[in-house]
Amino acid sequence: MTSAPHQNLSNSRGSVSHIQDTSTLDHMARPGKVFLGPIIHFLSPSELEIIPFALLAVNHEGQVTSVHKSANAQQLEDTLAALNISPDLVTIHRLGPSQFLIPGFVGTHNHAPQLVQHGLGPQMHFLDWLDAITFPNDPVRRCVDGFLRQGITTASYYGSCNMSRNPLNYYRDASVEESLRVTEDCIVHIRSIGPAGRLVRHILTPRYAISCHPELLQGLGDIACANPDLPVQTHFNEAEQEMKVTRELFPQFSNEADLYEHYGLLGKRSIMAHCCHMTEYELGRLKALDCGVAYCPAAPVRNFMRRGIKVGLGTDSGGGFSSSILDALRLAMIPSHAREVMSIDEAFHLATVGGARVCGLGDRIGSFEVRKEFDAIVVGTQRAEQGIMTLVEEGDTLRSVFEKFVVMGDDRNVVEAYVQGRLVKGRA
Repeated sequence: MTSAPHQNLSNSRGSVSHIQDTSTLDHMARPGKVFLGPIIHFLSPSELEIIPFALLAVNHEGQVTSVHKSANAQQLEDTLAALNISPDLVTIHRLGPSQFLIPGFVGTHNHAPQLVQHGLGPQMHFLDWLDAITFPNDPVRRCVDGFLRQGITTASYYGSCNMSRNPLNYYRDASVEESLRVTEDCIVHIRSIGPAGRLVRHILTPRYAISCHPELLQGLGDIACANPDLPVQTHFNEAEQEMKVTRELFPQFSNEADLYEHYGLLGKRSIMAHCCHMTEYELGRLKALDCGVAYCPAAPVRNFMRRGIKVGLGTDSGGGFSSSILDALRLAMIPSHAREVMSIDEAFHLATVGGARVCGLGDRIGSFEVRKEFDAIVVGTQRAEQGIMTLVEEGDTLRSVFEKFVVMGDDRNVVEAYVQGRLVKGRA
């Protein structure tokens, strides 16, 4: 997972009140940035906090050190003075009257090379689409900047995948041994870029079972066992056509959950993409093993939510309709309305904290808790920053403006984006 943004890479994240006592600022790195203005984030899975006036301090390591809630903007200025924080010591960002701060979006599933094929072949069956569209048109292109423009500060990418059989001859790995060797080489290379794994981390990626020999799945499971810091991702029960071929190639398994568990690829580090056709047994295994689901809107998402399964949003690139997490959020709400209404808060949770948990980063990003990394976006809603978003009226509350952004906003409302406290989109 990398910052700018965090990523998983395969084979190639009344009176003044406060969330932390001000004295702790003396024991942490001095703040490098201070943000004054409205903030919106989750305090818990069920509690969205909307603060009209807040002071949020970020240290030079890019961590949140303090969040203060005030009754009005003047109290924020008084708090700033009381903390002896001046522009000479830090950079102070005063949000405009039409702006607010939210955590950066988390994309749990995306094919970086497929951005060039958006919109091609939507009428085709899944495996036919892969052979005719995806495999022949799979050059790796830079898409990090495009994600940042849309406020996606953490992403799990399929840069390339382990494939030893079934794809076209020119596309698959030369052998099981070659596939495992280049995987090991890639792990070493990525660790040389960021030894601590703060910004980029390799993710083990068997594309799906039908593109892997059993020996390859076992080898990847062995690598996962030997490297407990590495996440695992794959496609899981995405299409009935794919599931049928999987059963034919692996007749000893009646379902994909048992298959991946057998090879050591199903557990708390696993990001299982799609999960469109799930049995009760498979849902139970995902829950029991604490797996995460990368939900690229199709089946009703409450199948996972009501069972307490970790779930976040993905855009899927070539197989999706948009690279925007906001669009994925809205698409997640549509099928839920046919059964149980999903609230805007629940959908926003999937796009932030939920996705962070799926990627194994729930303790680092997704909200503005003290000691978490400051991954955030500044949202603008008026004048040149409005884009096509619904008009903000004089009497609108912050809650109303937030809802208008979630339902009608787009990348034009993302004024600034920060990863680990560093500005990665917006003015210098």
